[in-house]
Amino acid sequence: MEVHIDKRAVRAIRQSAADAIEEGDTEALREDIYEAFSEEQVEEIEQQIGSGDFLELLTDVLDEWGGDDVDELFELLETQLGDQGVDLKYRTQEEDEEVEDDLLDREADEVEEADPVYDADELEGDDEEEDDDEEEGDAEEEVER
Repeated sequence: MEVHIDKRAVRAIRQSAADAIEEGDTEALREDIYEAFSEEQVEEIEQQIGSGDFLELLTDVLDEWGGDDVDELFELLETQLGDQGVDLKYRTQEEDEEVEDDLLDREADEVEEADPVYDADELEGDDEEEDDDEEEGDAEEEVER
């Protein structure tokens, strides 16, 4: 069974883990990890794991975690869930950075391909032509009267 968590949830876990490292308290981290999963995902995980208690599994993961490396925490989560038949899927911080870089590159390419930038002198010339056309139209109306 595969379980996917989005990048917003991954960031929240990373931030909470950093706070836990700083403060030495993992209770809030355990709750934040739990909340990163949807209710449906938690139900599926609890059906899959032997004990049926996802919070208990998270407690075991945090007890095993050294409390000094966020990546280690994610590795432990993957391992513990994997041992229970749950394949945890998420993007790592490096993958997120690569995706963001790709998006920025695409946006830059799109800007380059957009309408050309006009010189201010060229734009003024266009206005003058429109003014001339309007004056000619006004003169023709007067002649018709």
